Amino acid sequence: MVGAAGTPYQDGLFFFDVQLPPSYPAVPPQVYYHSFGLRVNPNLDNSGTVCLSLLDTFDGEGVERWSPANSTVLQVLVSIQGLVLTEQPYYNEAGYQEKIGTPEGARNALPYAENAYMLNLRTMLHLLRRPPAGFEELVRVHFRRRGRSVLRACEAYLKGCPVGLLDADARATAESGERPCSAGLKLALTGIVPRLVEAFAEINADGCA
Repeated sequence: MVGAAGTPYQDGLFFFDVQLPPSYPAVPPQVYYHSFGLRVNPNLDNSGTVCLSLLDTFDGEGVERWSPANSTVLQVLVSIQGLVLTEQPYYNEAGYQEKIGTPEGARNALPYAENAYMLNLRTMLHLLRRPPAGFEELVRVHFRRRGRSVLRACEAYLKGCPVGLLDADARATAESGERPCSAGLKLALTGIVPRLVEAFAEINADGCA
């Protein structure tokens, strides 16, 4: 799964194993996330557990739960893309949805997104070093095409753009000047960007060689 533009997960690759138990669809599929020990999102545990009501791995009611008659694997995938790898993962923390629109939520959502972005970059480096077996070429092709975009995003954040406010080409949007990113993010980026440049050069990424 590819992280969407306008989120801290932009241009990242996220690998999931999906297994259909013998009793499927009476029970939901089993989904394992390749985390590399990193907790990139509250719903993606570093143990590999994907926490979703739809998978019976998180509390939920009614239509949030798996329904043998109506639920599908596609619904699971769409939920991960749309409800987990989101613009503001802070609100995915248990009980934090009630903070949406509050001063506390506004204060904490950006640094949380910045941390998620750094974990996204670290995940990229892990994938480039140790891609899942059978997906080596897919990883290389993705980052050959998107490596320049990843570095452009880093440049935008180093200039102060808030995380999660870039378009599909990793360029700042009209909302980008609302609140600058933190000095901590800029410092962290100066440490990881050279490693990304080296990794992308090794695979001859477009515009990075």
